[in-house]
Amino acid sequence: MSLIISPLIADWHHHLARDRRRSVHTVRAYVASAQRLLDFLGPHLGGPVDAATLAALPAPDLRAFLAYRRNAGIGNASAARELSAIRGFLAFAGGGQGGVPVLRGPRVKRGVPRPVSPDDAVALAEEVSEAAHEPWIAARDWAVLLLLYGAGLRISEALSLTGDTLPAGDTIRVTGKRAKMRVVPLLPQVREAMETYAALCPYGLARDAPMFRGARGGPLSPAIIRRSVRAARRTLNLPERTTPHALRHSFATHLLGRGADLRALQELLGHASLSSTQIYTQVDAAHLIDVYRHAHPRA
Repeated sequence: MSLIISPLIADWHHHLARDRRRSVHTVRAYVASAQRLLDFLGPHLGGPVDAATLAALPAPDLRAFLAYRRNAGIGNASAARELSAIRGFLAFAGGGQGGVPVLRGPRVKRGVPRPVSPDDAVALAEEVSEAAHEPWIAARDWAVLLLLYGAGLRISEALSLTGDTLPAGDTIRVTGKRAKMRVVPLLPQVREAMETYAALCPYGLARDAPMFRGARGGPLSPAIIRRSVRAARRTLNLPERTTPHALRHSFATHLLGRGADLRALQELLGHASLSSTQIYTQVDAAHLIDVYRHAHPRA
């Protein structure tokens, strides 16, 4: 990738971060895709690439870029994401006036998330907590995992909570993707876990500082939680799909199985569209089939 940041790439970065309010991860990925396109098109077209060139880019040149990326070894899912990012970049370069080549992206089989059973979810959180070497860290890990399973938070959302979340009431405000705010109800057990952690934490929980802290007082890294979950998963002989994010899947699946409305579940999970939530209807159907196969005498 080129080390020279062109004005067009800088403008694209600003548009994504400031105008579209995309996450840091998304901005980084989309900017990298745009830079790869420019790095390819320069030699491919044999001349400088500017906004006018991109606005008039024909479909064969875009196909050539995608073929180049596939030859580099990326799979269908990565190719689909790359195409999505490039379409946005080309539309931006063209001033939103249309003209983006219409290409069909590779078909990506969407996997159905597999939930963790309630007993396994609690056992996992307990094992992670018990493996901690200090009581306050045990309370911290317990609270984080309960927020994932008991409130359906993404791990990034749980770790972005600040000290002003405490003392917790019946609900908390969560900042999700694209800086979208939502209100999430708290079970008494989750609220109690947060308050226990706050009482034991040796670092002052300032209102504007991260609530969950690492061993040295800095913001808690999601890698720490993932590593602890991996160790607990091996101890309990749980499948590899038992990850922190699987706890969020389980929250959604168990609510749906108990009659939760899809629209309400969409709000709880912070999904931008209902289609993202509807995948859990497939999860619930898969669960019913598993129950049938294990319980029905003729299965």
